[in-house]
Amino acid sequence: VQVEESGGGSVQPGGSLKISCAASGDTYTCMGWFRQRPGKDRERVGTIDSSGSIVYADSVRGRASISADNAKNMLFLEMNDLKSEDTATYYCGYCAPRYRAYGSVPRAAFTYWGQGIRVTVSS
Repeated sequence: VQVEESGGGSVQPGGSLKISCAASGDTYTCMGWFRQRPGKDRERVGTIDSSGSIVYADSVRGRASISADNAKNMLFLEMNDLKSEDTATYYCGYCAPRYRAYGSVPRAAFTYWGQGIRVTVSS
């Protein structure tokens, strides 16, 4: 399975960014975005569970929007009102095919990861 993010880059504070992720292979029943800020552990941005429900981290709720095109195995993250603390490497992840998870999907449930894409928020 190949997973690849695209669309990162540099943005000014208050700006917006959209990053995309494409996965090869089978249909996936849960997926999500994580990020790793400098000097921090990888943390959840938001996940889509097996019922299609989306749960966002408190740090991005109201500023982030996750969507998916399941027919194309693509995942998207849009963020608005970006802050310097959003500077991070962003990773998309997918659960194993036919794996079921509900609610806030834990990091341990994700089997496939992209290489990550850098987002820098700076003036």
